[in-house]
Amino acid sequence: MASNRSESLVKLAERLRLYNSLSTQISKIQEFVPKNQELGINPIPKSNRAAVLVCLFEDPQGHLRVILTKRASTLSSHSGEVALPGGKVEEGDADDVETALREAEEEIGLDRSLVDVVTVLESFTNKKGITVIPVVGILWDRNTFNPLINTAEVASLFDAPLEMFLKDENRREQEREYMGDEYVLHFFDHETENEKYIIWAITAGILIKAASIVYQRPPDFQERTPKFWSRNRQ
Repeated sequence: MASNRSESLVKLAERLRLYNSLSTQISKIQEFVPKNQELGINPIPKSNRAAVLVCLFEDPQGHLRVILTKRASTLSSHSGEVALPGGKVEEGDADDVETALREAEEEIGLDRSLVDVVTVLESFTNKKGITVIPVVGILWDRNTFNPLINTAEVASLFDAPLEMFLKDENRREQEREYMGDEYVLHFFDHETENEKYIIWAITAGILIKAASIVYQRPPDFQERTPKFWSRNRQ
């Protein structure tokens, strides 16, 4: 209920709803192919499109945290890696928001009615040409979420402080090169009671972006993101 919502989280939700990224506008007109053609926009085919849920909630101290998963070791791609809940667009999905909420419900049992979607961020495209749309949602009360993990897809579920993705602590980096583009990948180490996790690649990139918007400041380090991440941004 609204009376149980913290003032800081309500204000954050209001501010994020005003966040106008171009990808939000493109996402809303994806289904109108003829209109896209008039505008000179090439919609991303559903087969090459995915969405993830950046689900934020407050801990008892009022600090923002984000829900993450460790992918099952049996998966054919990115097995054992840390990821945001999400996956590829399916034919019945109305939009990117529905994809992210459906996948979160299938993977970790997060009832979509508990999540208040507030904005959609700019897309990220990986080397394989899959364009990932980050959908940002608020979980007003963490206690209402009773996880039900789909073990075929998810090995474990955890959460991490969102602000850690702006800090230089517990962070490593590697310089990489792809088709003449030199860039940096960031690796964030996070430890829970039971396990140590490494958050990196596009997942880390999305969380750096989300944290920068939420906290309204750049990270304490130089990003140098790969050019291919932004190749399908319009």
